[in-house]
Amino acid sequence: MGKLALHWKILIGMVSGIIFGLVISSFDWGKSFMLDWISPLGTIFVNMLKLIAVPLILASLIKGVTDLKDISKFKKIGIKTFSWYILTTTTAIVIGLVLANTIKPGAGIAPETVEKLKTTYLQNEGLQNKLKAAESQQDAGPLDFLVDLVPDNAVAAMSNNTLMLQVIFFAMFIGISLLLIPEEKGKPIKDFFDSLNEVIMKMVDLIMLTAPFAVFALLSTVIVSADDPVILQKLLKYGMTVVLGLILMYGFYMLMIAVFAKKNPIWFMKQLAPAQMLAFSTSSSAAALPVTMERVEEHIGVDGEVASFVLPMGATVNMDGTSLYQAVASIFIMQVLWPEGLGFQNQLIIILTALLASIGAAAVPGAGMVMLVVVLDSIGFPKDLLPIGLALIFAIDRPLDMLRTTINVTSDATVATIVAKSIDKLHDPKPKEWNDELKL
Repeated sequence: MGKLALHWKILIGMVSGIIFGLVISSFDWGKSFMLDWISPLGTIFVNMLKLIAVPLILASLIKGVTDLKDISKFKKIGIKTFSWYILTTTTAIVIGLVLANTIKPGAGIAPETVEKLKTTYLQNEGLQNKLKAAESQQDAGPLDFLVDLVPDNAVAAMSNNTLMLQVIFFAMFIGISLLLIPEEKGKPIKDFFDSLNEVIMKMVDLIMLTAPFAVFALLSTVIVSADDPVILQKLLKYGMTVVLGLILMYGFYMLMIAVFAKKNPIWFMKQLAPAQMLAFSTSSSAAALPVTMERVEEHIGVDGEVASFVLPMGATVNMDGTSLYQAVASIFIMQVLWPEGLGFQNQLIIILTALLASIGAAAVPGAGMVMLVVVLDSIGFPKDLLPIGLALIFAIDRPLDMLRTTINVTSDATVATIVAKSIDKLHDPKPKEWNDELKL
């Protein structure tokens, strides 16, 4: 197994985990065995990735900003990044709406299926938590997102992975301030963060040694925790509509890489594969961020000053897969519960709201469903039907979350590569191994 490329090792772990989960779930004791002895291994792996996510953002972003030497370059990267992110997210939403209106996944849902889903999931604790989170989001004022962007305590912001935007703001603030003082005065701080960045990237290499075993644990746990297969079959048309949209987005990214980055898209996706597989296994672009940064910098060849800004920002504000899912899910729910709301004006509002909602969506599992409530509320969807609407799609949300997170990560890496190419910051990759400096 030592000679296999990392993405093949992870793929073997994924397939083995799925098979093991299917086999062990056939035993009465299988689920408890999984949760007690296998699942913790996956949890430890995800915790390790989350452990280094905030230090990595802080160190890499400060290093990236100070390496630019010129604030005007930082402005140029920022404008290009957000322009591409808006383009890809809008494309994802439009694709989702076109597919949902064409395929009409809600047309085949029988009333008895709706009733069964209501009975099964309406009082589900996870669903209720998402409704509460969405309610607090809806109560926010029009400029609250700007207030939330600026932390009142940098240490508190760095202690919570869901406050990634605040960490990004703080890191950029430090980086820009370092550019505005004499170079000799800022050199000790810059050297510290340069060194910290190198250390954390090496930690990524070490953590990835356990990735094949971790994805085995994560996916086998997902399999034994799966919901009623009969319900999943009833929602197959809806699920396949989302999957088809995500496949189209994947093709869109490959086209962008070929046209704008002038790279072989198959080579690009092969280099990114370990990060994509981790995003799939963890359902969290935040957890996958350290690996995404390592693959994009070392294996694709994007300069650190570009990757350190574009990727952390993308993990927070660029949610193409989630936005596409919100478009499909909104139309699906309306087709089943509120067909009179399927007007052209409402669909335009969905495009705008889903685009804005993706900016504030947390890079954690299940955040897309919270933002879906905000999207539905923006078009006047009856509030008494909201819990039923979420119950309709709750059973199939986890596998779709895994897939849309993979697309989110792919989008971030694609934009980083295109932005780097546009400002001549894309070079030949120089991958590093975990034991490059090991002296035996």
